Amino acid sequence: MGLWQRIKRVFRASTGAALDKIENPELVLQQTIRDMRDRVPELNNSVAQVMATERLLVKQKENLSGQVVELDSKIKAAVKMGRDDIATAYIGQLQQAQMDLDRTSVQAEHAGVASQQALKARDNYVLNMKKRTAEAMQLISAAKQAKLQEQLAQTMDSFNIGDDSSTFNEMREKIDRRVAAAEAKLQLGASSVDSQMQDIEREAMDIQLQDKLLEYKQQMGMLGAGTPPASKQIESGQPAATEAEVLNDVIATETESGQSN
Repeated sequence: MGLWQRIKRVFRASTGAALDKIENPELVLQQTIRDMRDRVPELNNSVAQVMATERLLVKQKENLSGQVVELDSKIKAAVKMGRDDIATAYIGQLQQAQMDLDRTSVQAEHAGVASQQALKARDNYVLNMKKRTAEAMQLISAAKQAKLQEQLAQTMDSFNIGDDSSTFNEMREKIDRRVAAAEAKLQLGASSVDSQMQDIEREAMDIQLQDKLLEYKQQMGMLGAGTPPASKQIESGQPAATEAEVLNDVIATETESGQSN
């Protein structure tokens, strides 16, 4: 193979590959549909010309038929008048008109056939155009769907890349460690000595408040003289009286004083 042939082959291969990359099937199909639709008016004009030729020949045939009838009548009239010379001239015209009529009849018949064929070809083209248009629209829809699927596949591939996956896993581990550390600190804070001391101090405050309440009730004569404060009960090892027990003692004291009176 010669050098020039090899260069041509390489050039054609490179050009074909470049065209394949930049060629958009949707645009090509849409342009094909437009080209097919643009040819319809041209076909209509061609069919109209064929039909016009047929009608013209039919009109000429009618005129020639009328001439033949008229010449025949003139020949008969000349013969009756004894004018053989005039009859002979009309006979010559009649023969020529008859020849023209026969030729025009054949042409008109052929034009009629051509007109029917042109109409049929135009109808077949329109039918084929509609069929191809429907197929092209389906292909365009399939191309759009394929394009969307390719974009979706690219999007899904971005989640399968190692770097992104490792990043997500690393961030998840860091967050899990922070959550675990926070929970551990919270648990240690809840069980620490400071927290227990705060609970004891809060309980001591409640006892002081109960002692103050009992003092007020003793001053108002609502309690018996032998009821010690809650703090004294705790020092002696006796359980502190609850508010319900204190109220029961008040009710019992008032009942006894009422009976003695």
